[in-house]
Amino acid sequence: MTQSTLSTSTPVVFQAQNLHKRFGALHATNGVSIELHKGEIHGLIGPNGAGKSTLIHLLAGTLRPDQGQLFLATENITGLRAHQRVAQGLARSFQVTNVFNEYTVLENLLLAVQAATDSSFKFWKSRDSETQLLEQAQRLAQDCAIDASLWQSQAKHLPHGEQRKLEFALSLAADPVVMLLDEPMAGMGPDESLRLTELIESMRGKTSMLLVEHDMQAVFRLADRISVLVAGQIIASGTPDEIRHDESVKNAYLGDESTEAA
Repeated sequence: MTQSTLSTSTPVVFQAQNLHKRFGALHATNGVSIELHKGEIHGLIGPNGAGKSTLIHLLAGTLRPDQGQLFLATENITGLRAHQRVAQGLARSFQVTNVFNEYTVLENLLLAVQAATDSSFKFWKSRDSETQLLEQAQRLAQDCAIDASLWQSQAKHLPHGEQRKLEFALSLAADPVVMLLDEPMAGMGPDESLRLTELIESMRGKTSMLLVEHDMQAVFRLADRISVLVAGQIIASGTPDEIRHDESVKNAYLGDESTEAA
């Protein structure tokens, strides 16, 4: 396994500047700034209660910051709602699998492709006849290593790891500029986590990804850079080796047990 090294001249495609979010007396994010470069996998880690979930909600648009700005490429998206950010090229996967359980794998992907291409939903029963859309759906399934024997299975019958692959494929359907991966390994066993890690690794360079994940082995394998969030603030940002040997990061993980879940 080789980890890519991004040039410092690689364009910034997503940027948060000085984000603040308070819930009463709790300052969940306290001046967070983070940037994502083109083609980069950027890991975000931190102890429980650090504010990672709040930050993801702020980036995705499901929460509004009290202060600060967000940019996708050069466009200020701070005021955009979540669905508007998706239309601009920002995709998100969730801790809890978010698929259409009653539909098959291909039906899920066809719907996603239709939405991304503004194809008509008028003739619901004949959507499979649109050859180009079907080919795109099949290509997404192949790219995300979903076995062809499962394509006609209802999503609710898929193993958890395959559901996460499907959700990943759904996120890719819109050809996003940036993907927010919110604990994609959650609920997975070691074998499933390894397969999803390999899938994310295979997508390196095709889109930019912010990876929020508790599986440190996956983060340090995948990330080009890692930022560490503690008590609502970024305390360090650098390469995996720099983060691994950073004393402030080591100290931040002592006494995790007393913190609340992020």
